[in-house]
Amino acid sequence: MEVVETFGVEGHIVDSLILAKVLDLILEAGADYRMVDVQIGRTSTDPSRAVFEVTAADDDALVRLAEQLQVHGANPLTSGDAVLAAADLDGVLPAGFYSTTNLATEVRVAGRWATVANPEMDCGLVVSGEDPPTVRTVPMHRVRSGDQVVIGGTGVRVRAPEVPRGVSVFEFMDSEVSSEKPKGLAVRTVADRVRAARHDGARVLAVCGPAVVHTGGGPAVARMVREGWIQVLFAGNGFATHDIESNVLGTSLGVSVVEGAPTEGGHSNHLRVVNEVRRHGSIADAVAAGWITGGVMYECVRAEVPFLLGGSIRDDGPLPDVVTDVVAAADRMRELIDGVGVALMAATTLHAIATGNILPAAVETFCIDINPAVVTKLADRGSHQAHGIVTDVGLFVHQLATELEER
Repeated sequence: MEVVETFGVEGHIVDSLILAKVLDLILEAGADYRMVDVQIGRTSTDPSRAVFEVTAADDDALVRLAEQLQVHGANPLTSGDAVLAAADLDGVLPAGFYSTTNLATEVRVAGRWATVANPEMDCGLVVSGEDPPTVRTVPMHRVRSGDQVVIGGTGVRVRAPEVPRGVSVFEFMDSEVSSEKPKGLAVRTVADRVRAARHDGARVLAVCGPAVVHTGGGPAVARMVREGWIQVLFAGNGFATHDIESNVLGTSLGVSVVEGAPTEGGHSNHLRVVNEVRRHGSIADAVAAGWITGGVMYECVRAEVPFLLGGSIRDDGPLPDVVTDVVAAADRMRELIDGVGVALMAATTLHAIATGNILPAAVETFCIDINPAVVTKLADRGSHQAHGIVTDVGLFVHQLATELEER
C-alpha cells in the first residue's frame, strides 16, 4: 500500500544543487514527488524553501528514503517527539538507532527542539537532562549502558549546508575539483577565509601528509604556525618524521631538500631521526635539548600548538608522540576540533578522510592535493563542506604563507 509524507528543505538549496539532488534521490528510489510550494530567495543572503509530497511503495521504503533525504537537509514536516531507547551494553547502540550526519541537527524532546551540540557523522544521538534536555553525538564505543539513545528518524531534523548564493572561485570551472581553476585566486580566497577565522576567534586546523615536506612546503607551514595562523595540527608519523629529518639532516626520505638528489646512506635517515627522538623521550624533549632547532613540529612545541599524530600499521618506530591506538587517536582529534572554523588538508588522503568524518559541516574545509580523487573521496563520505584545490601542495602552501604575510 502506497504511503505519502510531506518533506521540506530550506537554505541555499538552488545554488548548491541540493534541491536537484533530493528530487533525483526520490526518483532513483522508485518513489515519486509532487511539488507543493517553492520559494526562491531574492538576494544572495535570502534562503530558499521547497515543500514536496513523497509517495513511496510502503512504510519501509519511505523510512529508507527519508534517511537518504535527511543527509541533504530534507525533513518530514509532520514530526512528533523523538523515540528514545536505553542502551543495554557499554559500547553498543540500541537496535534501530538514528545514524547521524555532520549537518546541523535538532532533536524534538517533550515538544521542544534541542540543538545537537557537536554534529558528527556516523554516530548515535544521546539525550540527557530534562529542563532543558541536552543532545550530543556519541561514537559507538563511547555509549554507556543506560544512555538514552534516539531511535529512528522521528523527531529529528537537519539543516542543509550553508552555501552562499553567487559565484565563487570554487564554482569557476563548474567541477568542485577542476585542475583548471585559477590557483592565484584560490590562494587569496583561502587566505581570506583563514584571516576571517582568526578575526572571529575561530581556530585553523592543518592536516598534513608527508608530501608537504617532500615538495618543500614544510618551511611555509612552519611559518604559518610561528605567526599564529595555524592553531591545531593533525598528521601522522611520516609527516613528523620527515619534517624533523629535513631540519636535522637536510633530507626528506634521504633526498636532499636543497639539491633534490639522493644522499649516500640517506635511505636510513628517517630511522635515525625516529631513533634519536625516542632516545630523548618525545619531540618536545628533543626541542628542549636543542637537537631539533626548526620545522613544523619545532614551531608547534615552541608556540604550544596542540598536535595529534595518528598511527598506522606501516609506521617505522614510531615517534614516541604517535598515538598508535586508532580509537584513542580519533577521540583525541574530537577533543582538539572544538572551536575550529577552517580546516586545511594538505596532501593526505587517510588523515583528511579521518578528519572529515569528525568535522561538523559548518567547518569550511579546503583539500589541497595534486590528486583530485582525494577531495572526491571526502565528498563521497559525506563531507559536504570540502572544497578541492588540485595543485602542487608545496607551491600552494608557500604562496598561502606569503599571501598571509603580505596583507
